[in-house]
Amino acid sequence: MLDSPQEKTLFSPLTLPNGQVIPNRIAKAAMEENMADARHLPGAALLGLYRQWGAGGVGMILTGNVMVAADAVTGPGGVVLDGKQPLEPFREWAKAGKAKGARMWMQINHPGRQVYAKTNPTAIAPSAVPVEMGKYSDMFTKPRAMTEADIARVIDQFATAAELAEKAGFDGVEIHAAHGYLLSQFLSPLTNRREDQWGGSLENRARIVIEIVRATRARASAGFGVGVKLNSADFQKGGFDAKDAAAVVQMLNHEAVDLVEISGGSYESPAMHGRPQQETKRASTRRREAYFLDFARDIVAVAAMPIMVTGGIRSRATAEDALAPEDGRAGVAMVGIAQALAYAPDLPNRWKRAEDVIDVPKVTWKSSLASLATMALTKRQLQRMGRGKTPTFKLWAPYVLVRDQLRTRRLNHSYRNWLQHRSTA
Repeated sequence: MLDSPQEKTLFSPLTLPNGQVIPNRIAKAAMEENMADARHLPGAALLGLYRQWGAGGVGMILTGNVMVAADAVTGPGGVVLDGKQPLEPFREWAKAGKAKGARMWMQINHPGRQVYAKTNPTAIAPSAVPVEMGKYSDMFTKPRAMTEADIARVIDQFATAAELAEKAGFDGVEIHAAHGYLLSQFLSPLTNRREDQWGGSLENRARIVIEIVRATRARASAGFGVGVKLNSADFQKGGFDAKDAAAVVQMLNHEAVDLVEISGGSYESPAMHGRPQQETKRASTRRREAYFLDFARDIVAVAAMPIMVTGGIRSRATAEDALAPEDGRAGVAMVGIAQALAYAPDLPNRWKRAEDVIDVPKVTWKSSLASLATMALTKRQLQRMGRGKTPTFKLWAPYVLVRDQLRTRRLNHSYRNWLQHRSTA
């Protein structure tokens, strides 16, 4: 779906290939909240949070990770959607986000090997390649290689979650194939060392993504949106790179995909939280905001569907730049904003009135814990909004990180009890 430069502005609507209309070009990108209730359903906290975002002026809301498998979660306190979960809480969640006219899409995901050992001692992955984070590697479960039956089950789990999301009133789903989670693990030659039809060539490594798109579309109505979140690169030597990303998008051109979101990184190389220092020193201010914009422009050139870019956007000027042509390359169709909306949930409405830039706190420790602390600060804002409070910049990162770890310990215990009860019920 190509835009005319005369029509594409930040607050103009976007019509997707399936005919669905997004009111404007600003999306609330996914952030992991870990705010589900005790049954891993969207409860009062998530409804309160999404009401704020829904009233803030975005055209589309992408939920945080919704897990397609109850026994495979990115962290405790995450929402799970499968055939055993009641749909009414999801209907209320969709209503909360859509109350002021925004489209509400559910991001659906499977973590693969990126599972914390204290959350679940078992994990699956394309190959038995553990997460490597130096002295913090033991934080993660060592995975086993998936069987053909595992792969078939995961494809069905994604399609089931999408089918249930539509029944609950969501406008679409985004299949998460980025950030080092399971589908991203299949795409990367560093984590996919299989020698069967699911490994080896890029076509084989991308097969599971294509099969999930097809299975999802087969169970959804024509007007229901199907999107894919894809890494521009893993930012690891020998991993999934920009050429691979362009090739996968060209494969997706032949499928009924309505939107592709471009991001990047993984737990091992968390580029989604900011570019490596050596890159930011050479980048302009706006490039330091839009981490993946150059990659996204290259993808636009080969994509048949609209492209959205996410990663660090904080100002209206940067968002408008992303939509505009540059150096002979077309702009993207949508911009996704994540952390800035954790500190200013009404940022799009502010932009309608005038420029407003949100300085998102970044933890710059020379440690792998810096990324965890940055996420902990963001989650703290989401928790405040879930209780009807406003965000605050007056937080001390070490305290918030410790508090988040204690909260995670408590949620881990609750999750394991829930999972055990569920398996015996």
